[in-house]
Formats: sequence, structure tokens, C-alpha cells
Amino acid sequence: MRSRPKTSAAGLADVASALAGVERRLAEAGVATPRVDAELLVGHLLGTTRTALYADTRRTVDPDALELLVRRREQREPLAYVLGSWGFRRLVLRTDCRALVPRPETEILVDRCLALLGREGDPRVLDLGTGSGAIALAIADERPGARVTGIDSSPDALALARENVCRLGLAVELREGGLETAAEGWDLVVSNPPYVSPEEIGGLEPEVRDWEPRAALVGESLHGEVARTARTTWLALEVGDGQAGNVASELAGLGYGAIRISRDLAGRQRVVEGRR
Repeated sequence: MRSRPKTSAAGLADVASALAGVERRLAEAGVATPRVDAELLVGHLLGTTRTALYADTRRTVDPDALELLVRRREQREPLAYVLGSWGFRRLVLRTDCRALVPRPETEILVDRCLALLGREGDPRVLDLGTGSGAIALAIADERPGARVTGIDSSPDALALARENVCRLGLAVELREGGLETAAEGWDLVVSNPPYVSPEEIGGLEPEVRDWEPRAALVGESLHGEVARTARTTWLALEVGDGQAGNVASELAGLGYGAIRISRDLAGRQRVVEGRR
């Protein structure tokens, strides 16, 4: 039988035993960061941060409410989906299975977009395949005056993006559409297109393979399609491991200049950009 956190006479678990119990179960389930996840789950229930949990370990947790969250994480549902929100740059976004989890490497893509846009004028920006709206919203938040449009072919993803736009109150236009929108004429087109090959999907961690929307993950040759279609001054693309060199060569063959490859925080080549 599963062990549950020790409870008091009032039926509540103390923080220390809750953390220990959740950490043990998540480790057994194969979660890569069981202690961190335990802290985030318990902190979520208590409405506090990971570090603040240790300021008063006499606080108590409802074990039944915690059990519901832990069971989801044991099934390797992404932590961001279990919590229902996730941090991305200066924003906290609503997250669920309608779109990919916003990732730190994509924050580097936003860095490069902001550098390309500079501080002058009111540039027109297209986020192609906006998903949760993370890229579009981050640019709207950090680049005053930018006229940002987010496009996605998934009505479910767009619904999630609209929820984030409403919650954050940022000026982002959202539209249902596809690759053809890149031909409308922009100052910057940015995209994190599907770039996992069908052969690779089986080797990904369960959180990605079994839970995140496959249409947003699996795709081939999409970087080139975006580059060929886009009518834009600047193009910025997130790429998968080992893809940057080929994508950069493809951009060069299509007439792009000022091509640059940027690395993510793990040192992997993650962003390819070019000027049309």
C-alpha cells in the first residue's frame, strides 16, 4: 500500500512529512526532480513559495487535496499542467494540455527577438504557432509599442492563449491560421515550430511523449517552409538539438543575411535568426 503523509488528529499533514512522502513517491515514479516537484506541489496547496515552506514547517496540508495532485504527477503529467500555471520570463501563464509547456530555452528565442526589434518604432511581429501565447505575450510585455499577433491552427491552443491575454491584459491580437499568415508582411516573424521527428518521439520523457500535444511537437522541414514563406525583415526560429547548422544553411540558400546561431542556457545551439 502507498504510504501517505502523517496526519494530525484534525486530519491534516505537517509540511515536513508531506514533503518527504511526496518526494519518495515521485522518485519511485521516475520523476527527475522529486524534491523540487514535492516543494512546488505542497507550496501550491499552501499558496506559498518553495523557500517559504521551510520558514514554518508547523503549517499543515490537506492530504486528500495533495493526493489528487501527487497522483497526477506520478502518472508523469507535466508539473506545469498539474499546477495549472508556469513562469515564463516576467509572466505567469496558465498552462494545460492544450499547448506545450513554456520552456527556458524559448526564453532565449524571446531575447533574440527583443534584440532584433531594438527600441525604435512600432514593429509588426508575428508569433507563428503561438500555443499558450508565451512568446507573443513576452514580447508585448517587454517591447512597448510592438504590434504583436499570435497565430495558431489549433482552436484549443488559441483558447488557452486568449485566457492568458485576458489574465495579463497585454495587447496581443490572436487569430486562427497557418503558415500563410507569414506572407502578409512583418518586421519580425518568430516561430517555435514542431521539430521532433516521428522516429524521435518514442525516446522522449513521458511528460513530453504522453502528455503534450503531438501536433505541436512532431514535424519535419517546417523551418524551411517558414523561411520560404515569410515576408519579413527578420526571422527568428527555435530549433532542435543538432538542427541549427542545417537551418542556418537553408536560410543562407534562401537569400537571408546576417545569420546568427544562439545557444541556450545549457550551451545547445537553439535559435537561428536571419535578415530577409
